[in-house]
Amino acid sequence: MRKPILIANWKMNGSLHSNQALLVRMLAKLRPFRKAVDIAICPPFPYLFQVRDLLGYTGIALGAQNASSAVSGAHTGEVSATMLEEMGCRYVLVGHSERRASYYESDTDVAARFRQVVSAGMTPVLCVGETLEEREQNETLAVIERQLRAVIDTTGISSLAGSIVAYEPVWAIGTGKTASPGQVAETHRGIRGFLENCQRGAGDSTRIVYGGSVKAVNAAELFQSEEVDGGLIGGASLQAEEFSAIGSALTGAKPDGSSDSFPPESSGLAIPDS
Repeated sequence: MRKPILIANWKMNGSLHSNQALLVRMLAKLRPFRKAVDIAICPPFPYLFQVRDLLGYTGIALGAQNASSAVSGAHTGEVSATMLEEMGCRYVLVGHSERRASYYESDTDVAARFRQVVSAGMTPVLCVGETLEEREQNETLAVIERQLRAVIDTTGISSLAGSIVAYEPVWAIGTGKTASPGQVAETHRGIRGFLENCQRGAGDSTRIVYGGSVKAVNAAELFQSEEVDGGLIGGASLQAEEFSAIGSALTGAKPDGSSDSFPPESSGLAIPDS
């Protein structure tokens, strides 16, 4: 059985002060979900140290928003996968639509970054998805299969099956538009079928999450399909109440103020009860 996962992508947002204030509220509200669902926080690179220390031993994982396709060397402005692993990152986003569109990361480049993340012992979160024009031309699965094939040809299906695939339609990223629950389920089913055709068992074992203007008001509908294993959450992850409500929709749990110790004192955070 695939364990659900909720991934917060803070994008280029935050400050030392606001990060701490947000996590104090967020960790308390996520308390009921931490055993039923995997949770990861992906802050901007400068805040990895801070967020790692604030998360402490809460069980919530640290993630990064990208990784270089190179191991080391003269690559000014890049951050290698081995550096991220040394920082304590467990997950790394690869191929986010904003990276593909705004920074011209090709399928080949994304596959190279994916390979570095796997080589460093972390779990890639491979983002795939189509533009509005491609969807209107019924090319959604063809585009996604091309993006997946680039990774498979570089690292093999086993590495991809051990990762997380995030379906994020480009037309729903930061636009306020959201794919319908039917569209999401159908696309996830198509991805799973493609992986299964590549290797028996890969489709069923791979966690496939949805990202694209997920909010508390639409999360329950988007997560209702068994094909959807969680969410990659952007703007809503910058609000503790909104993010926890999405977690509630994903797990079916209600924030009931569970009394188990969370987090231990060694995390350095004083967590309120509500």
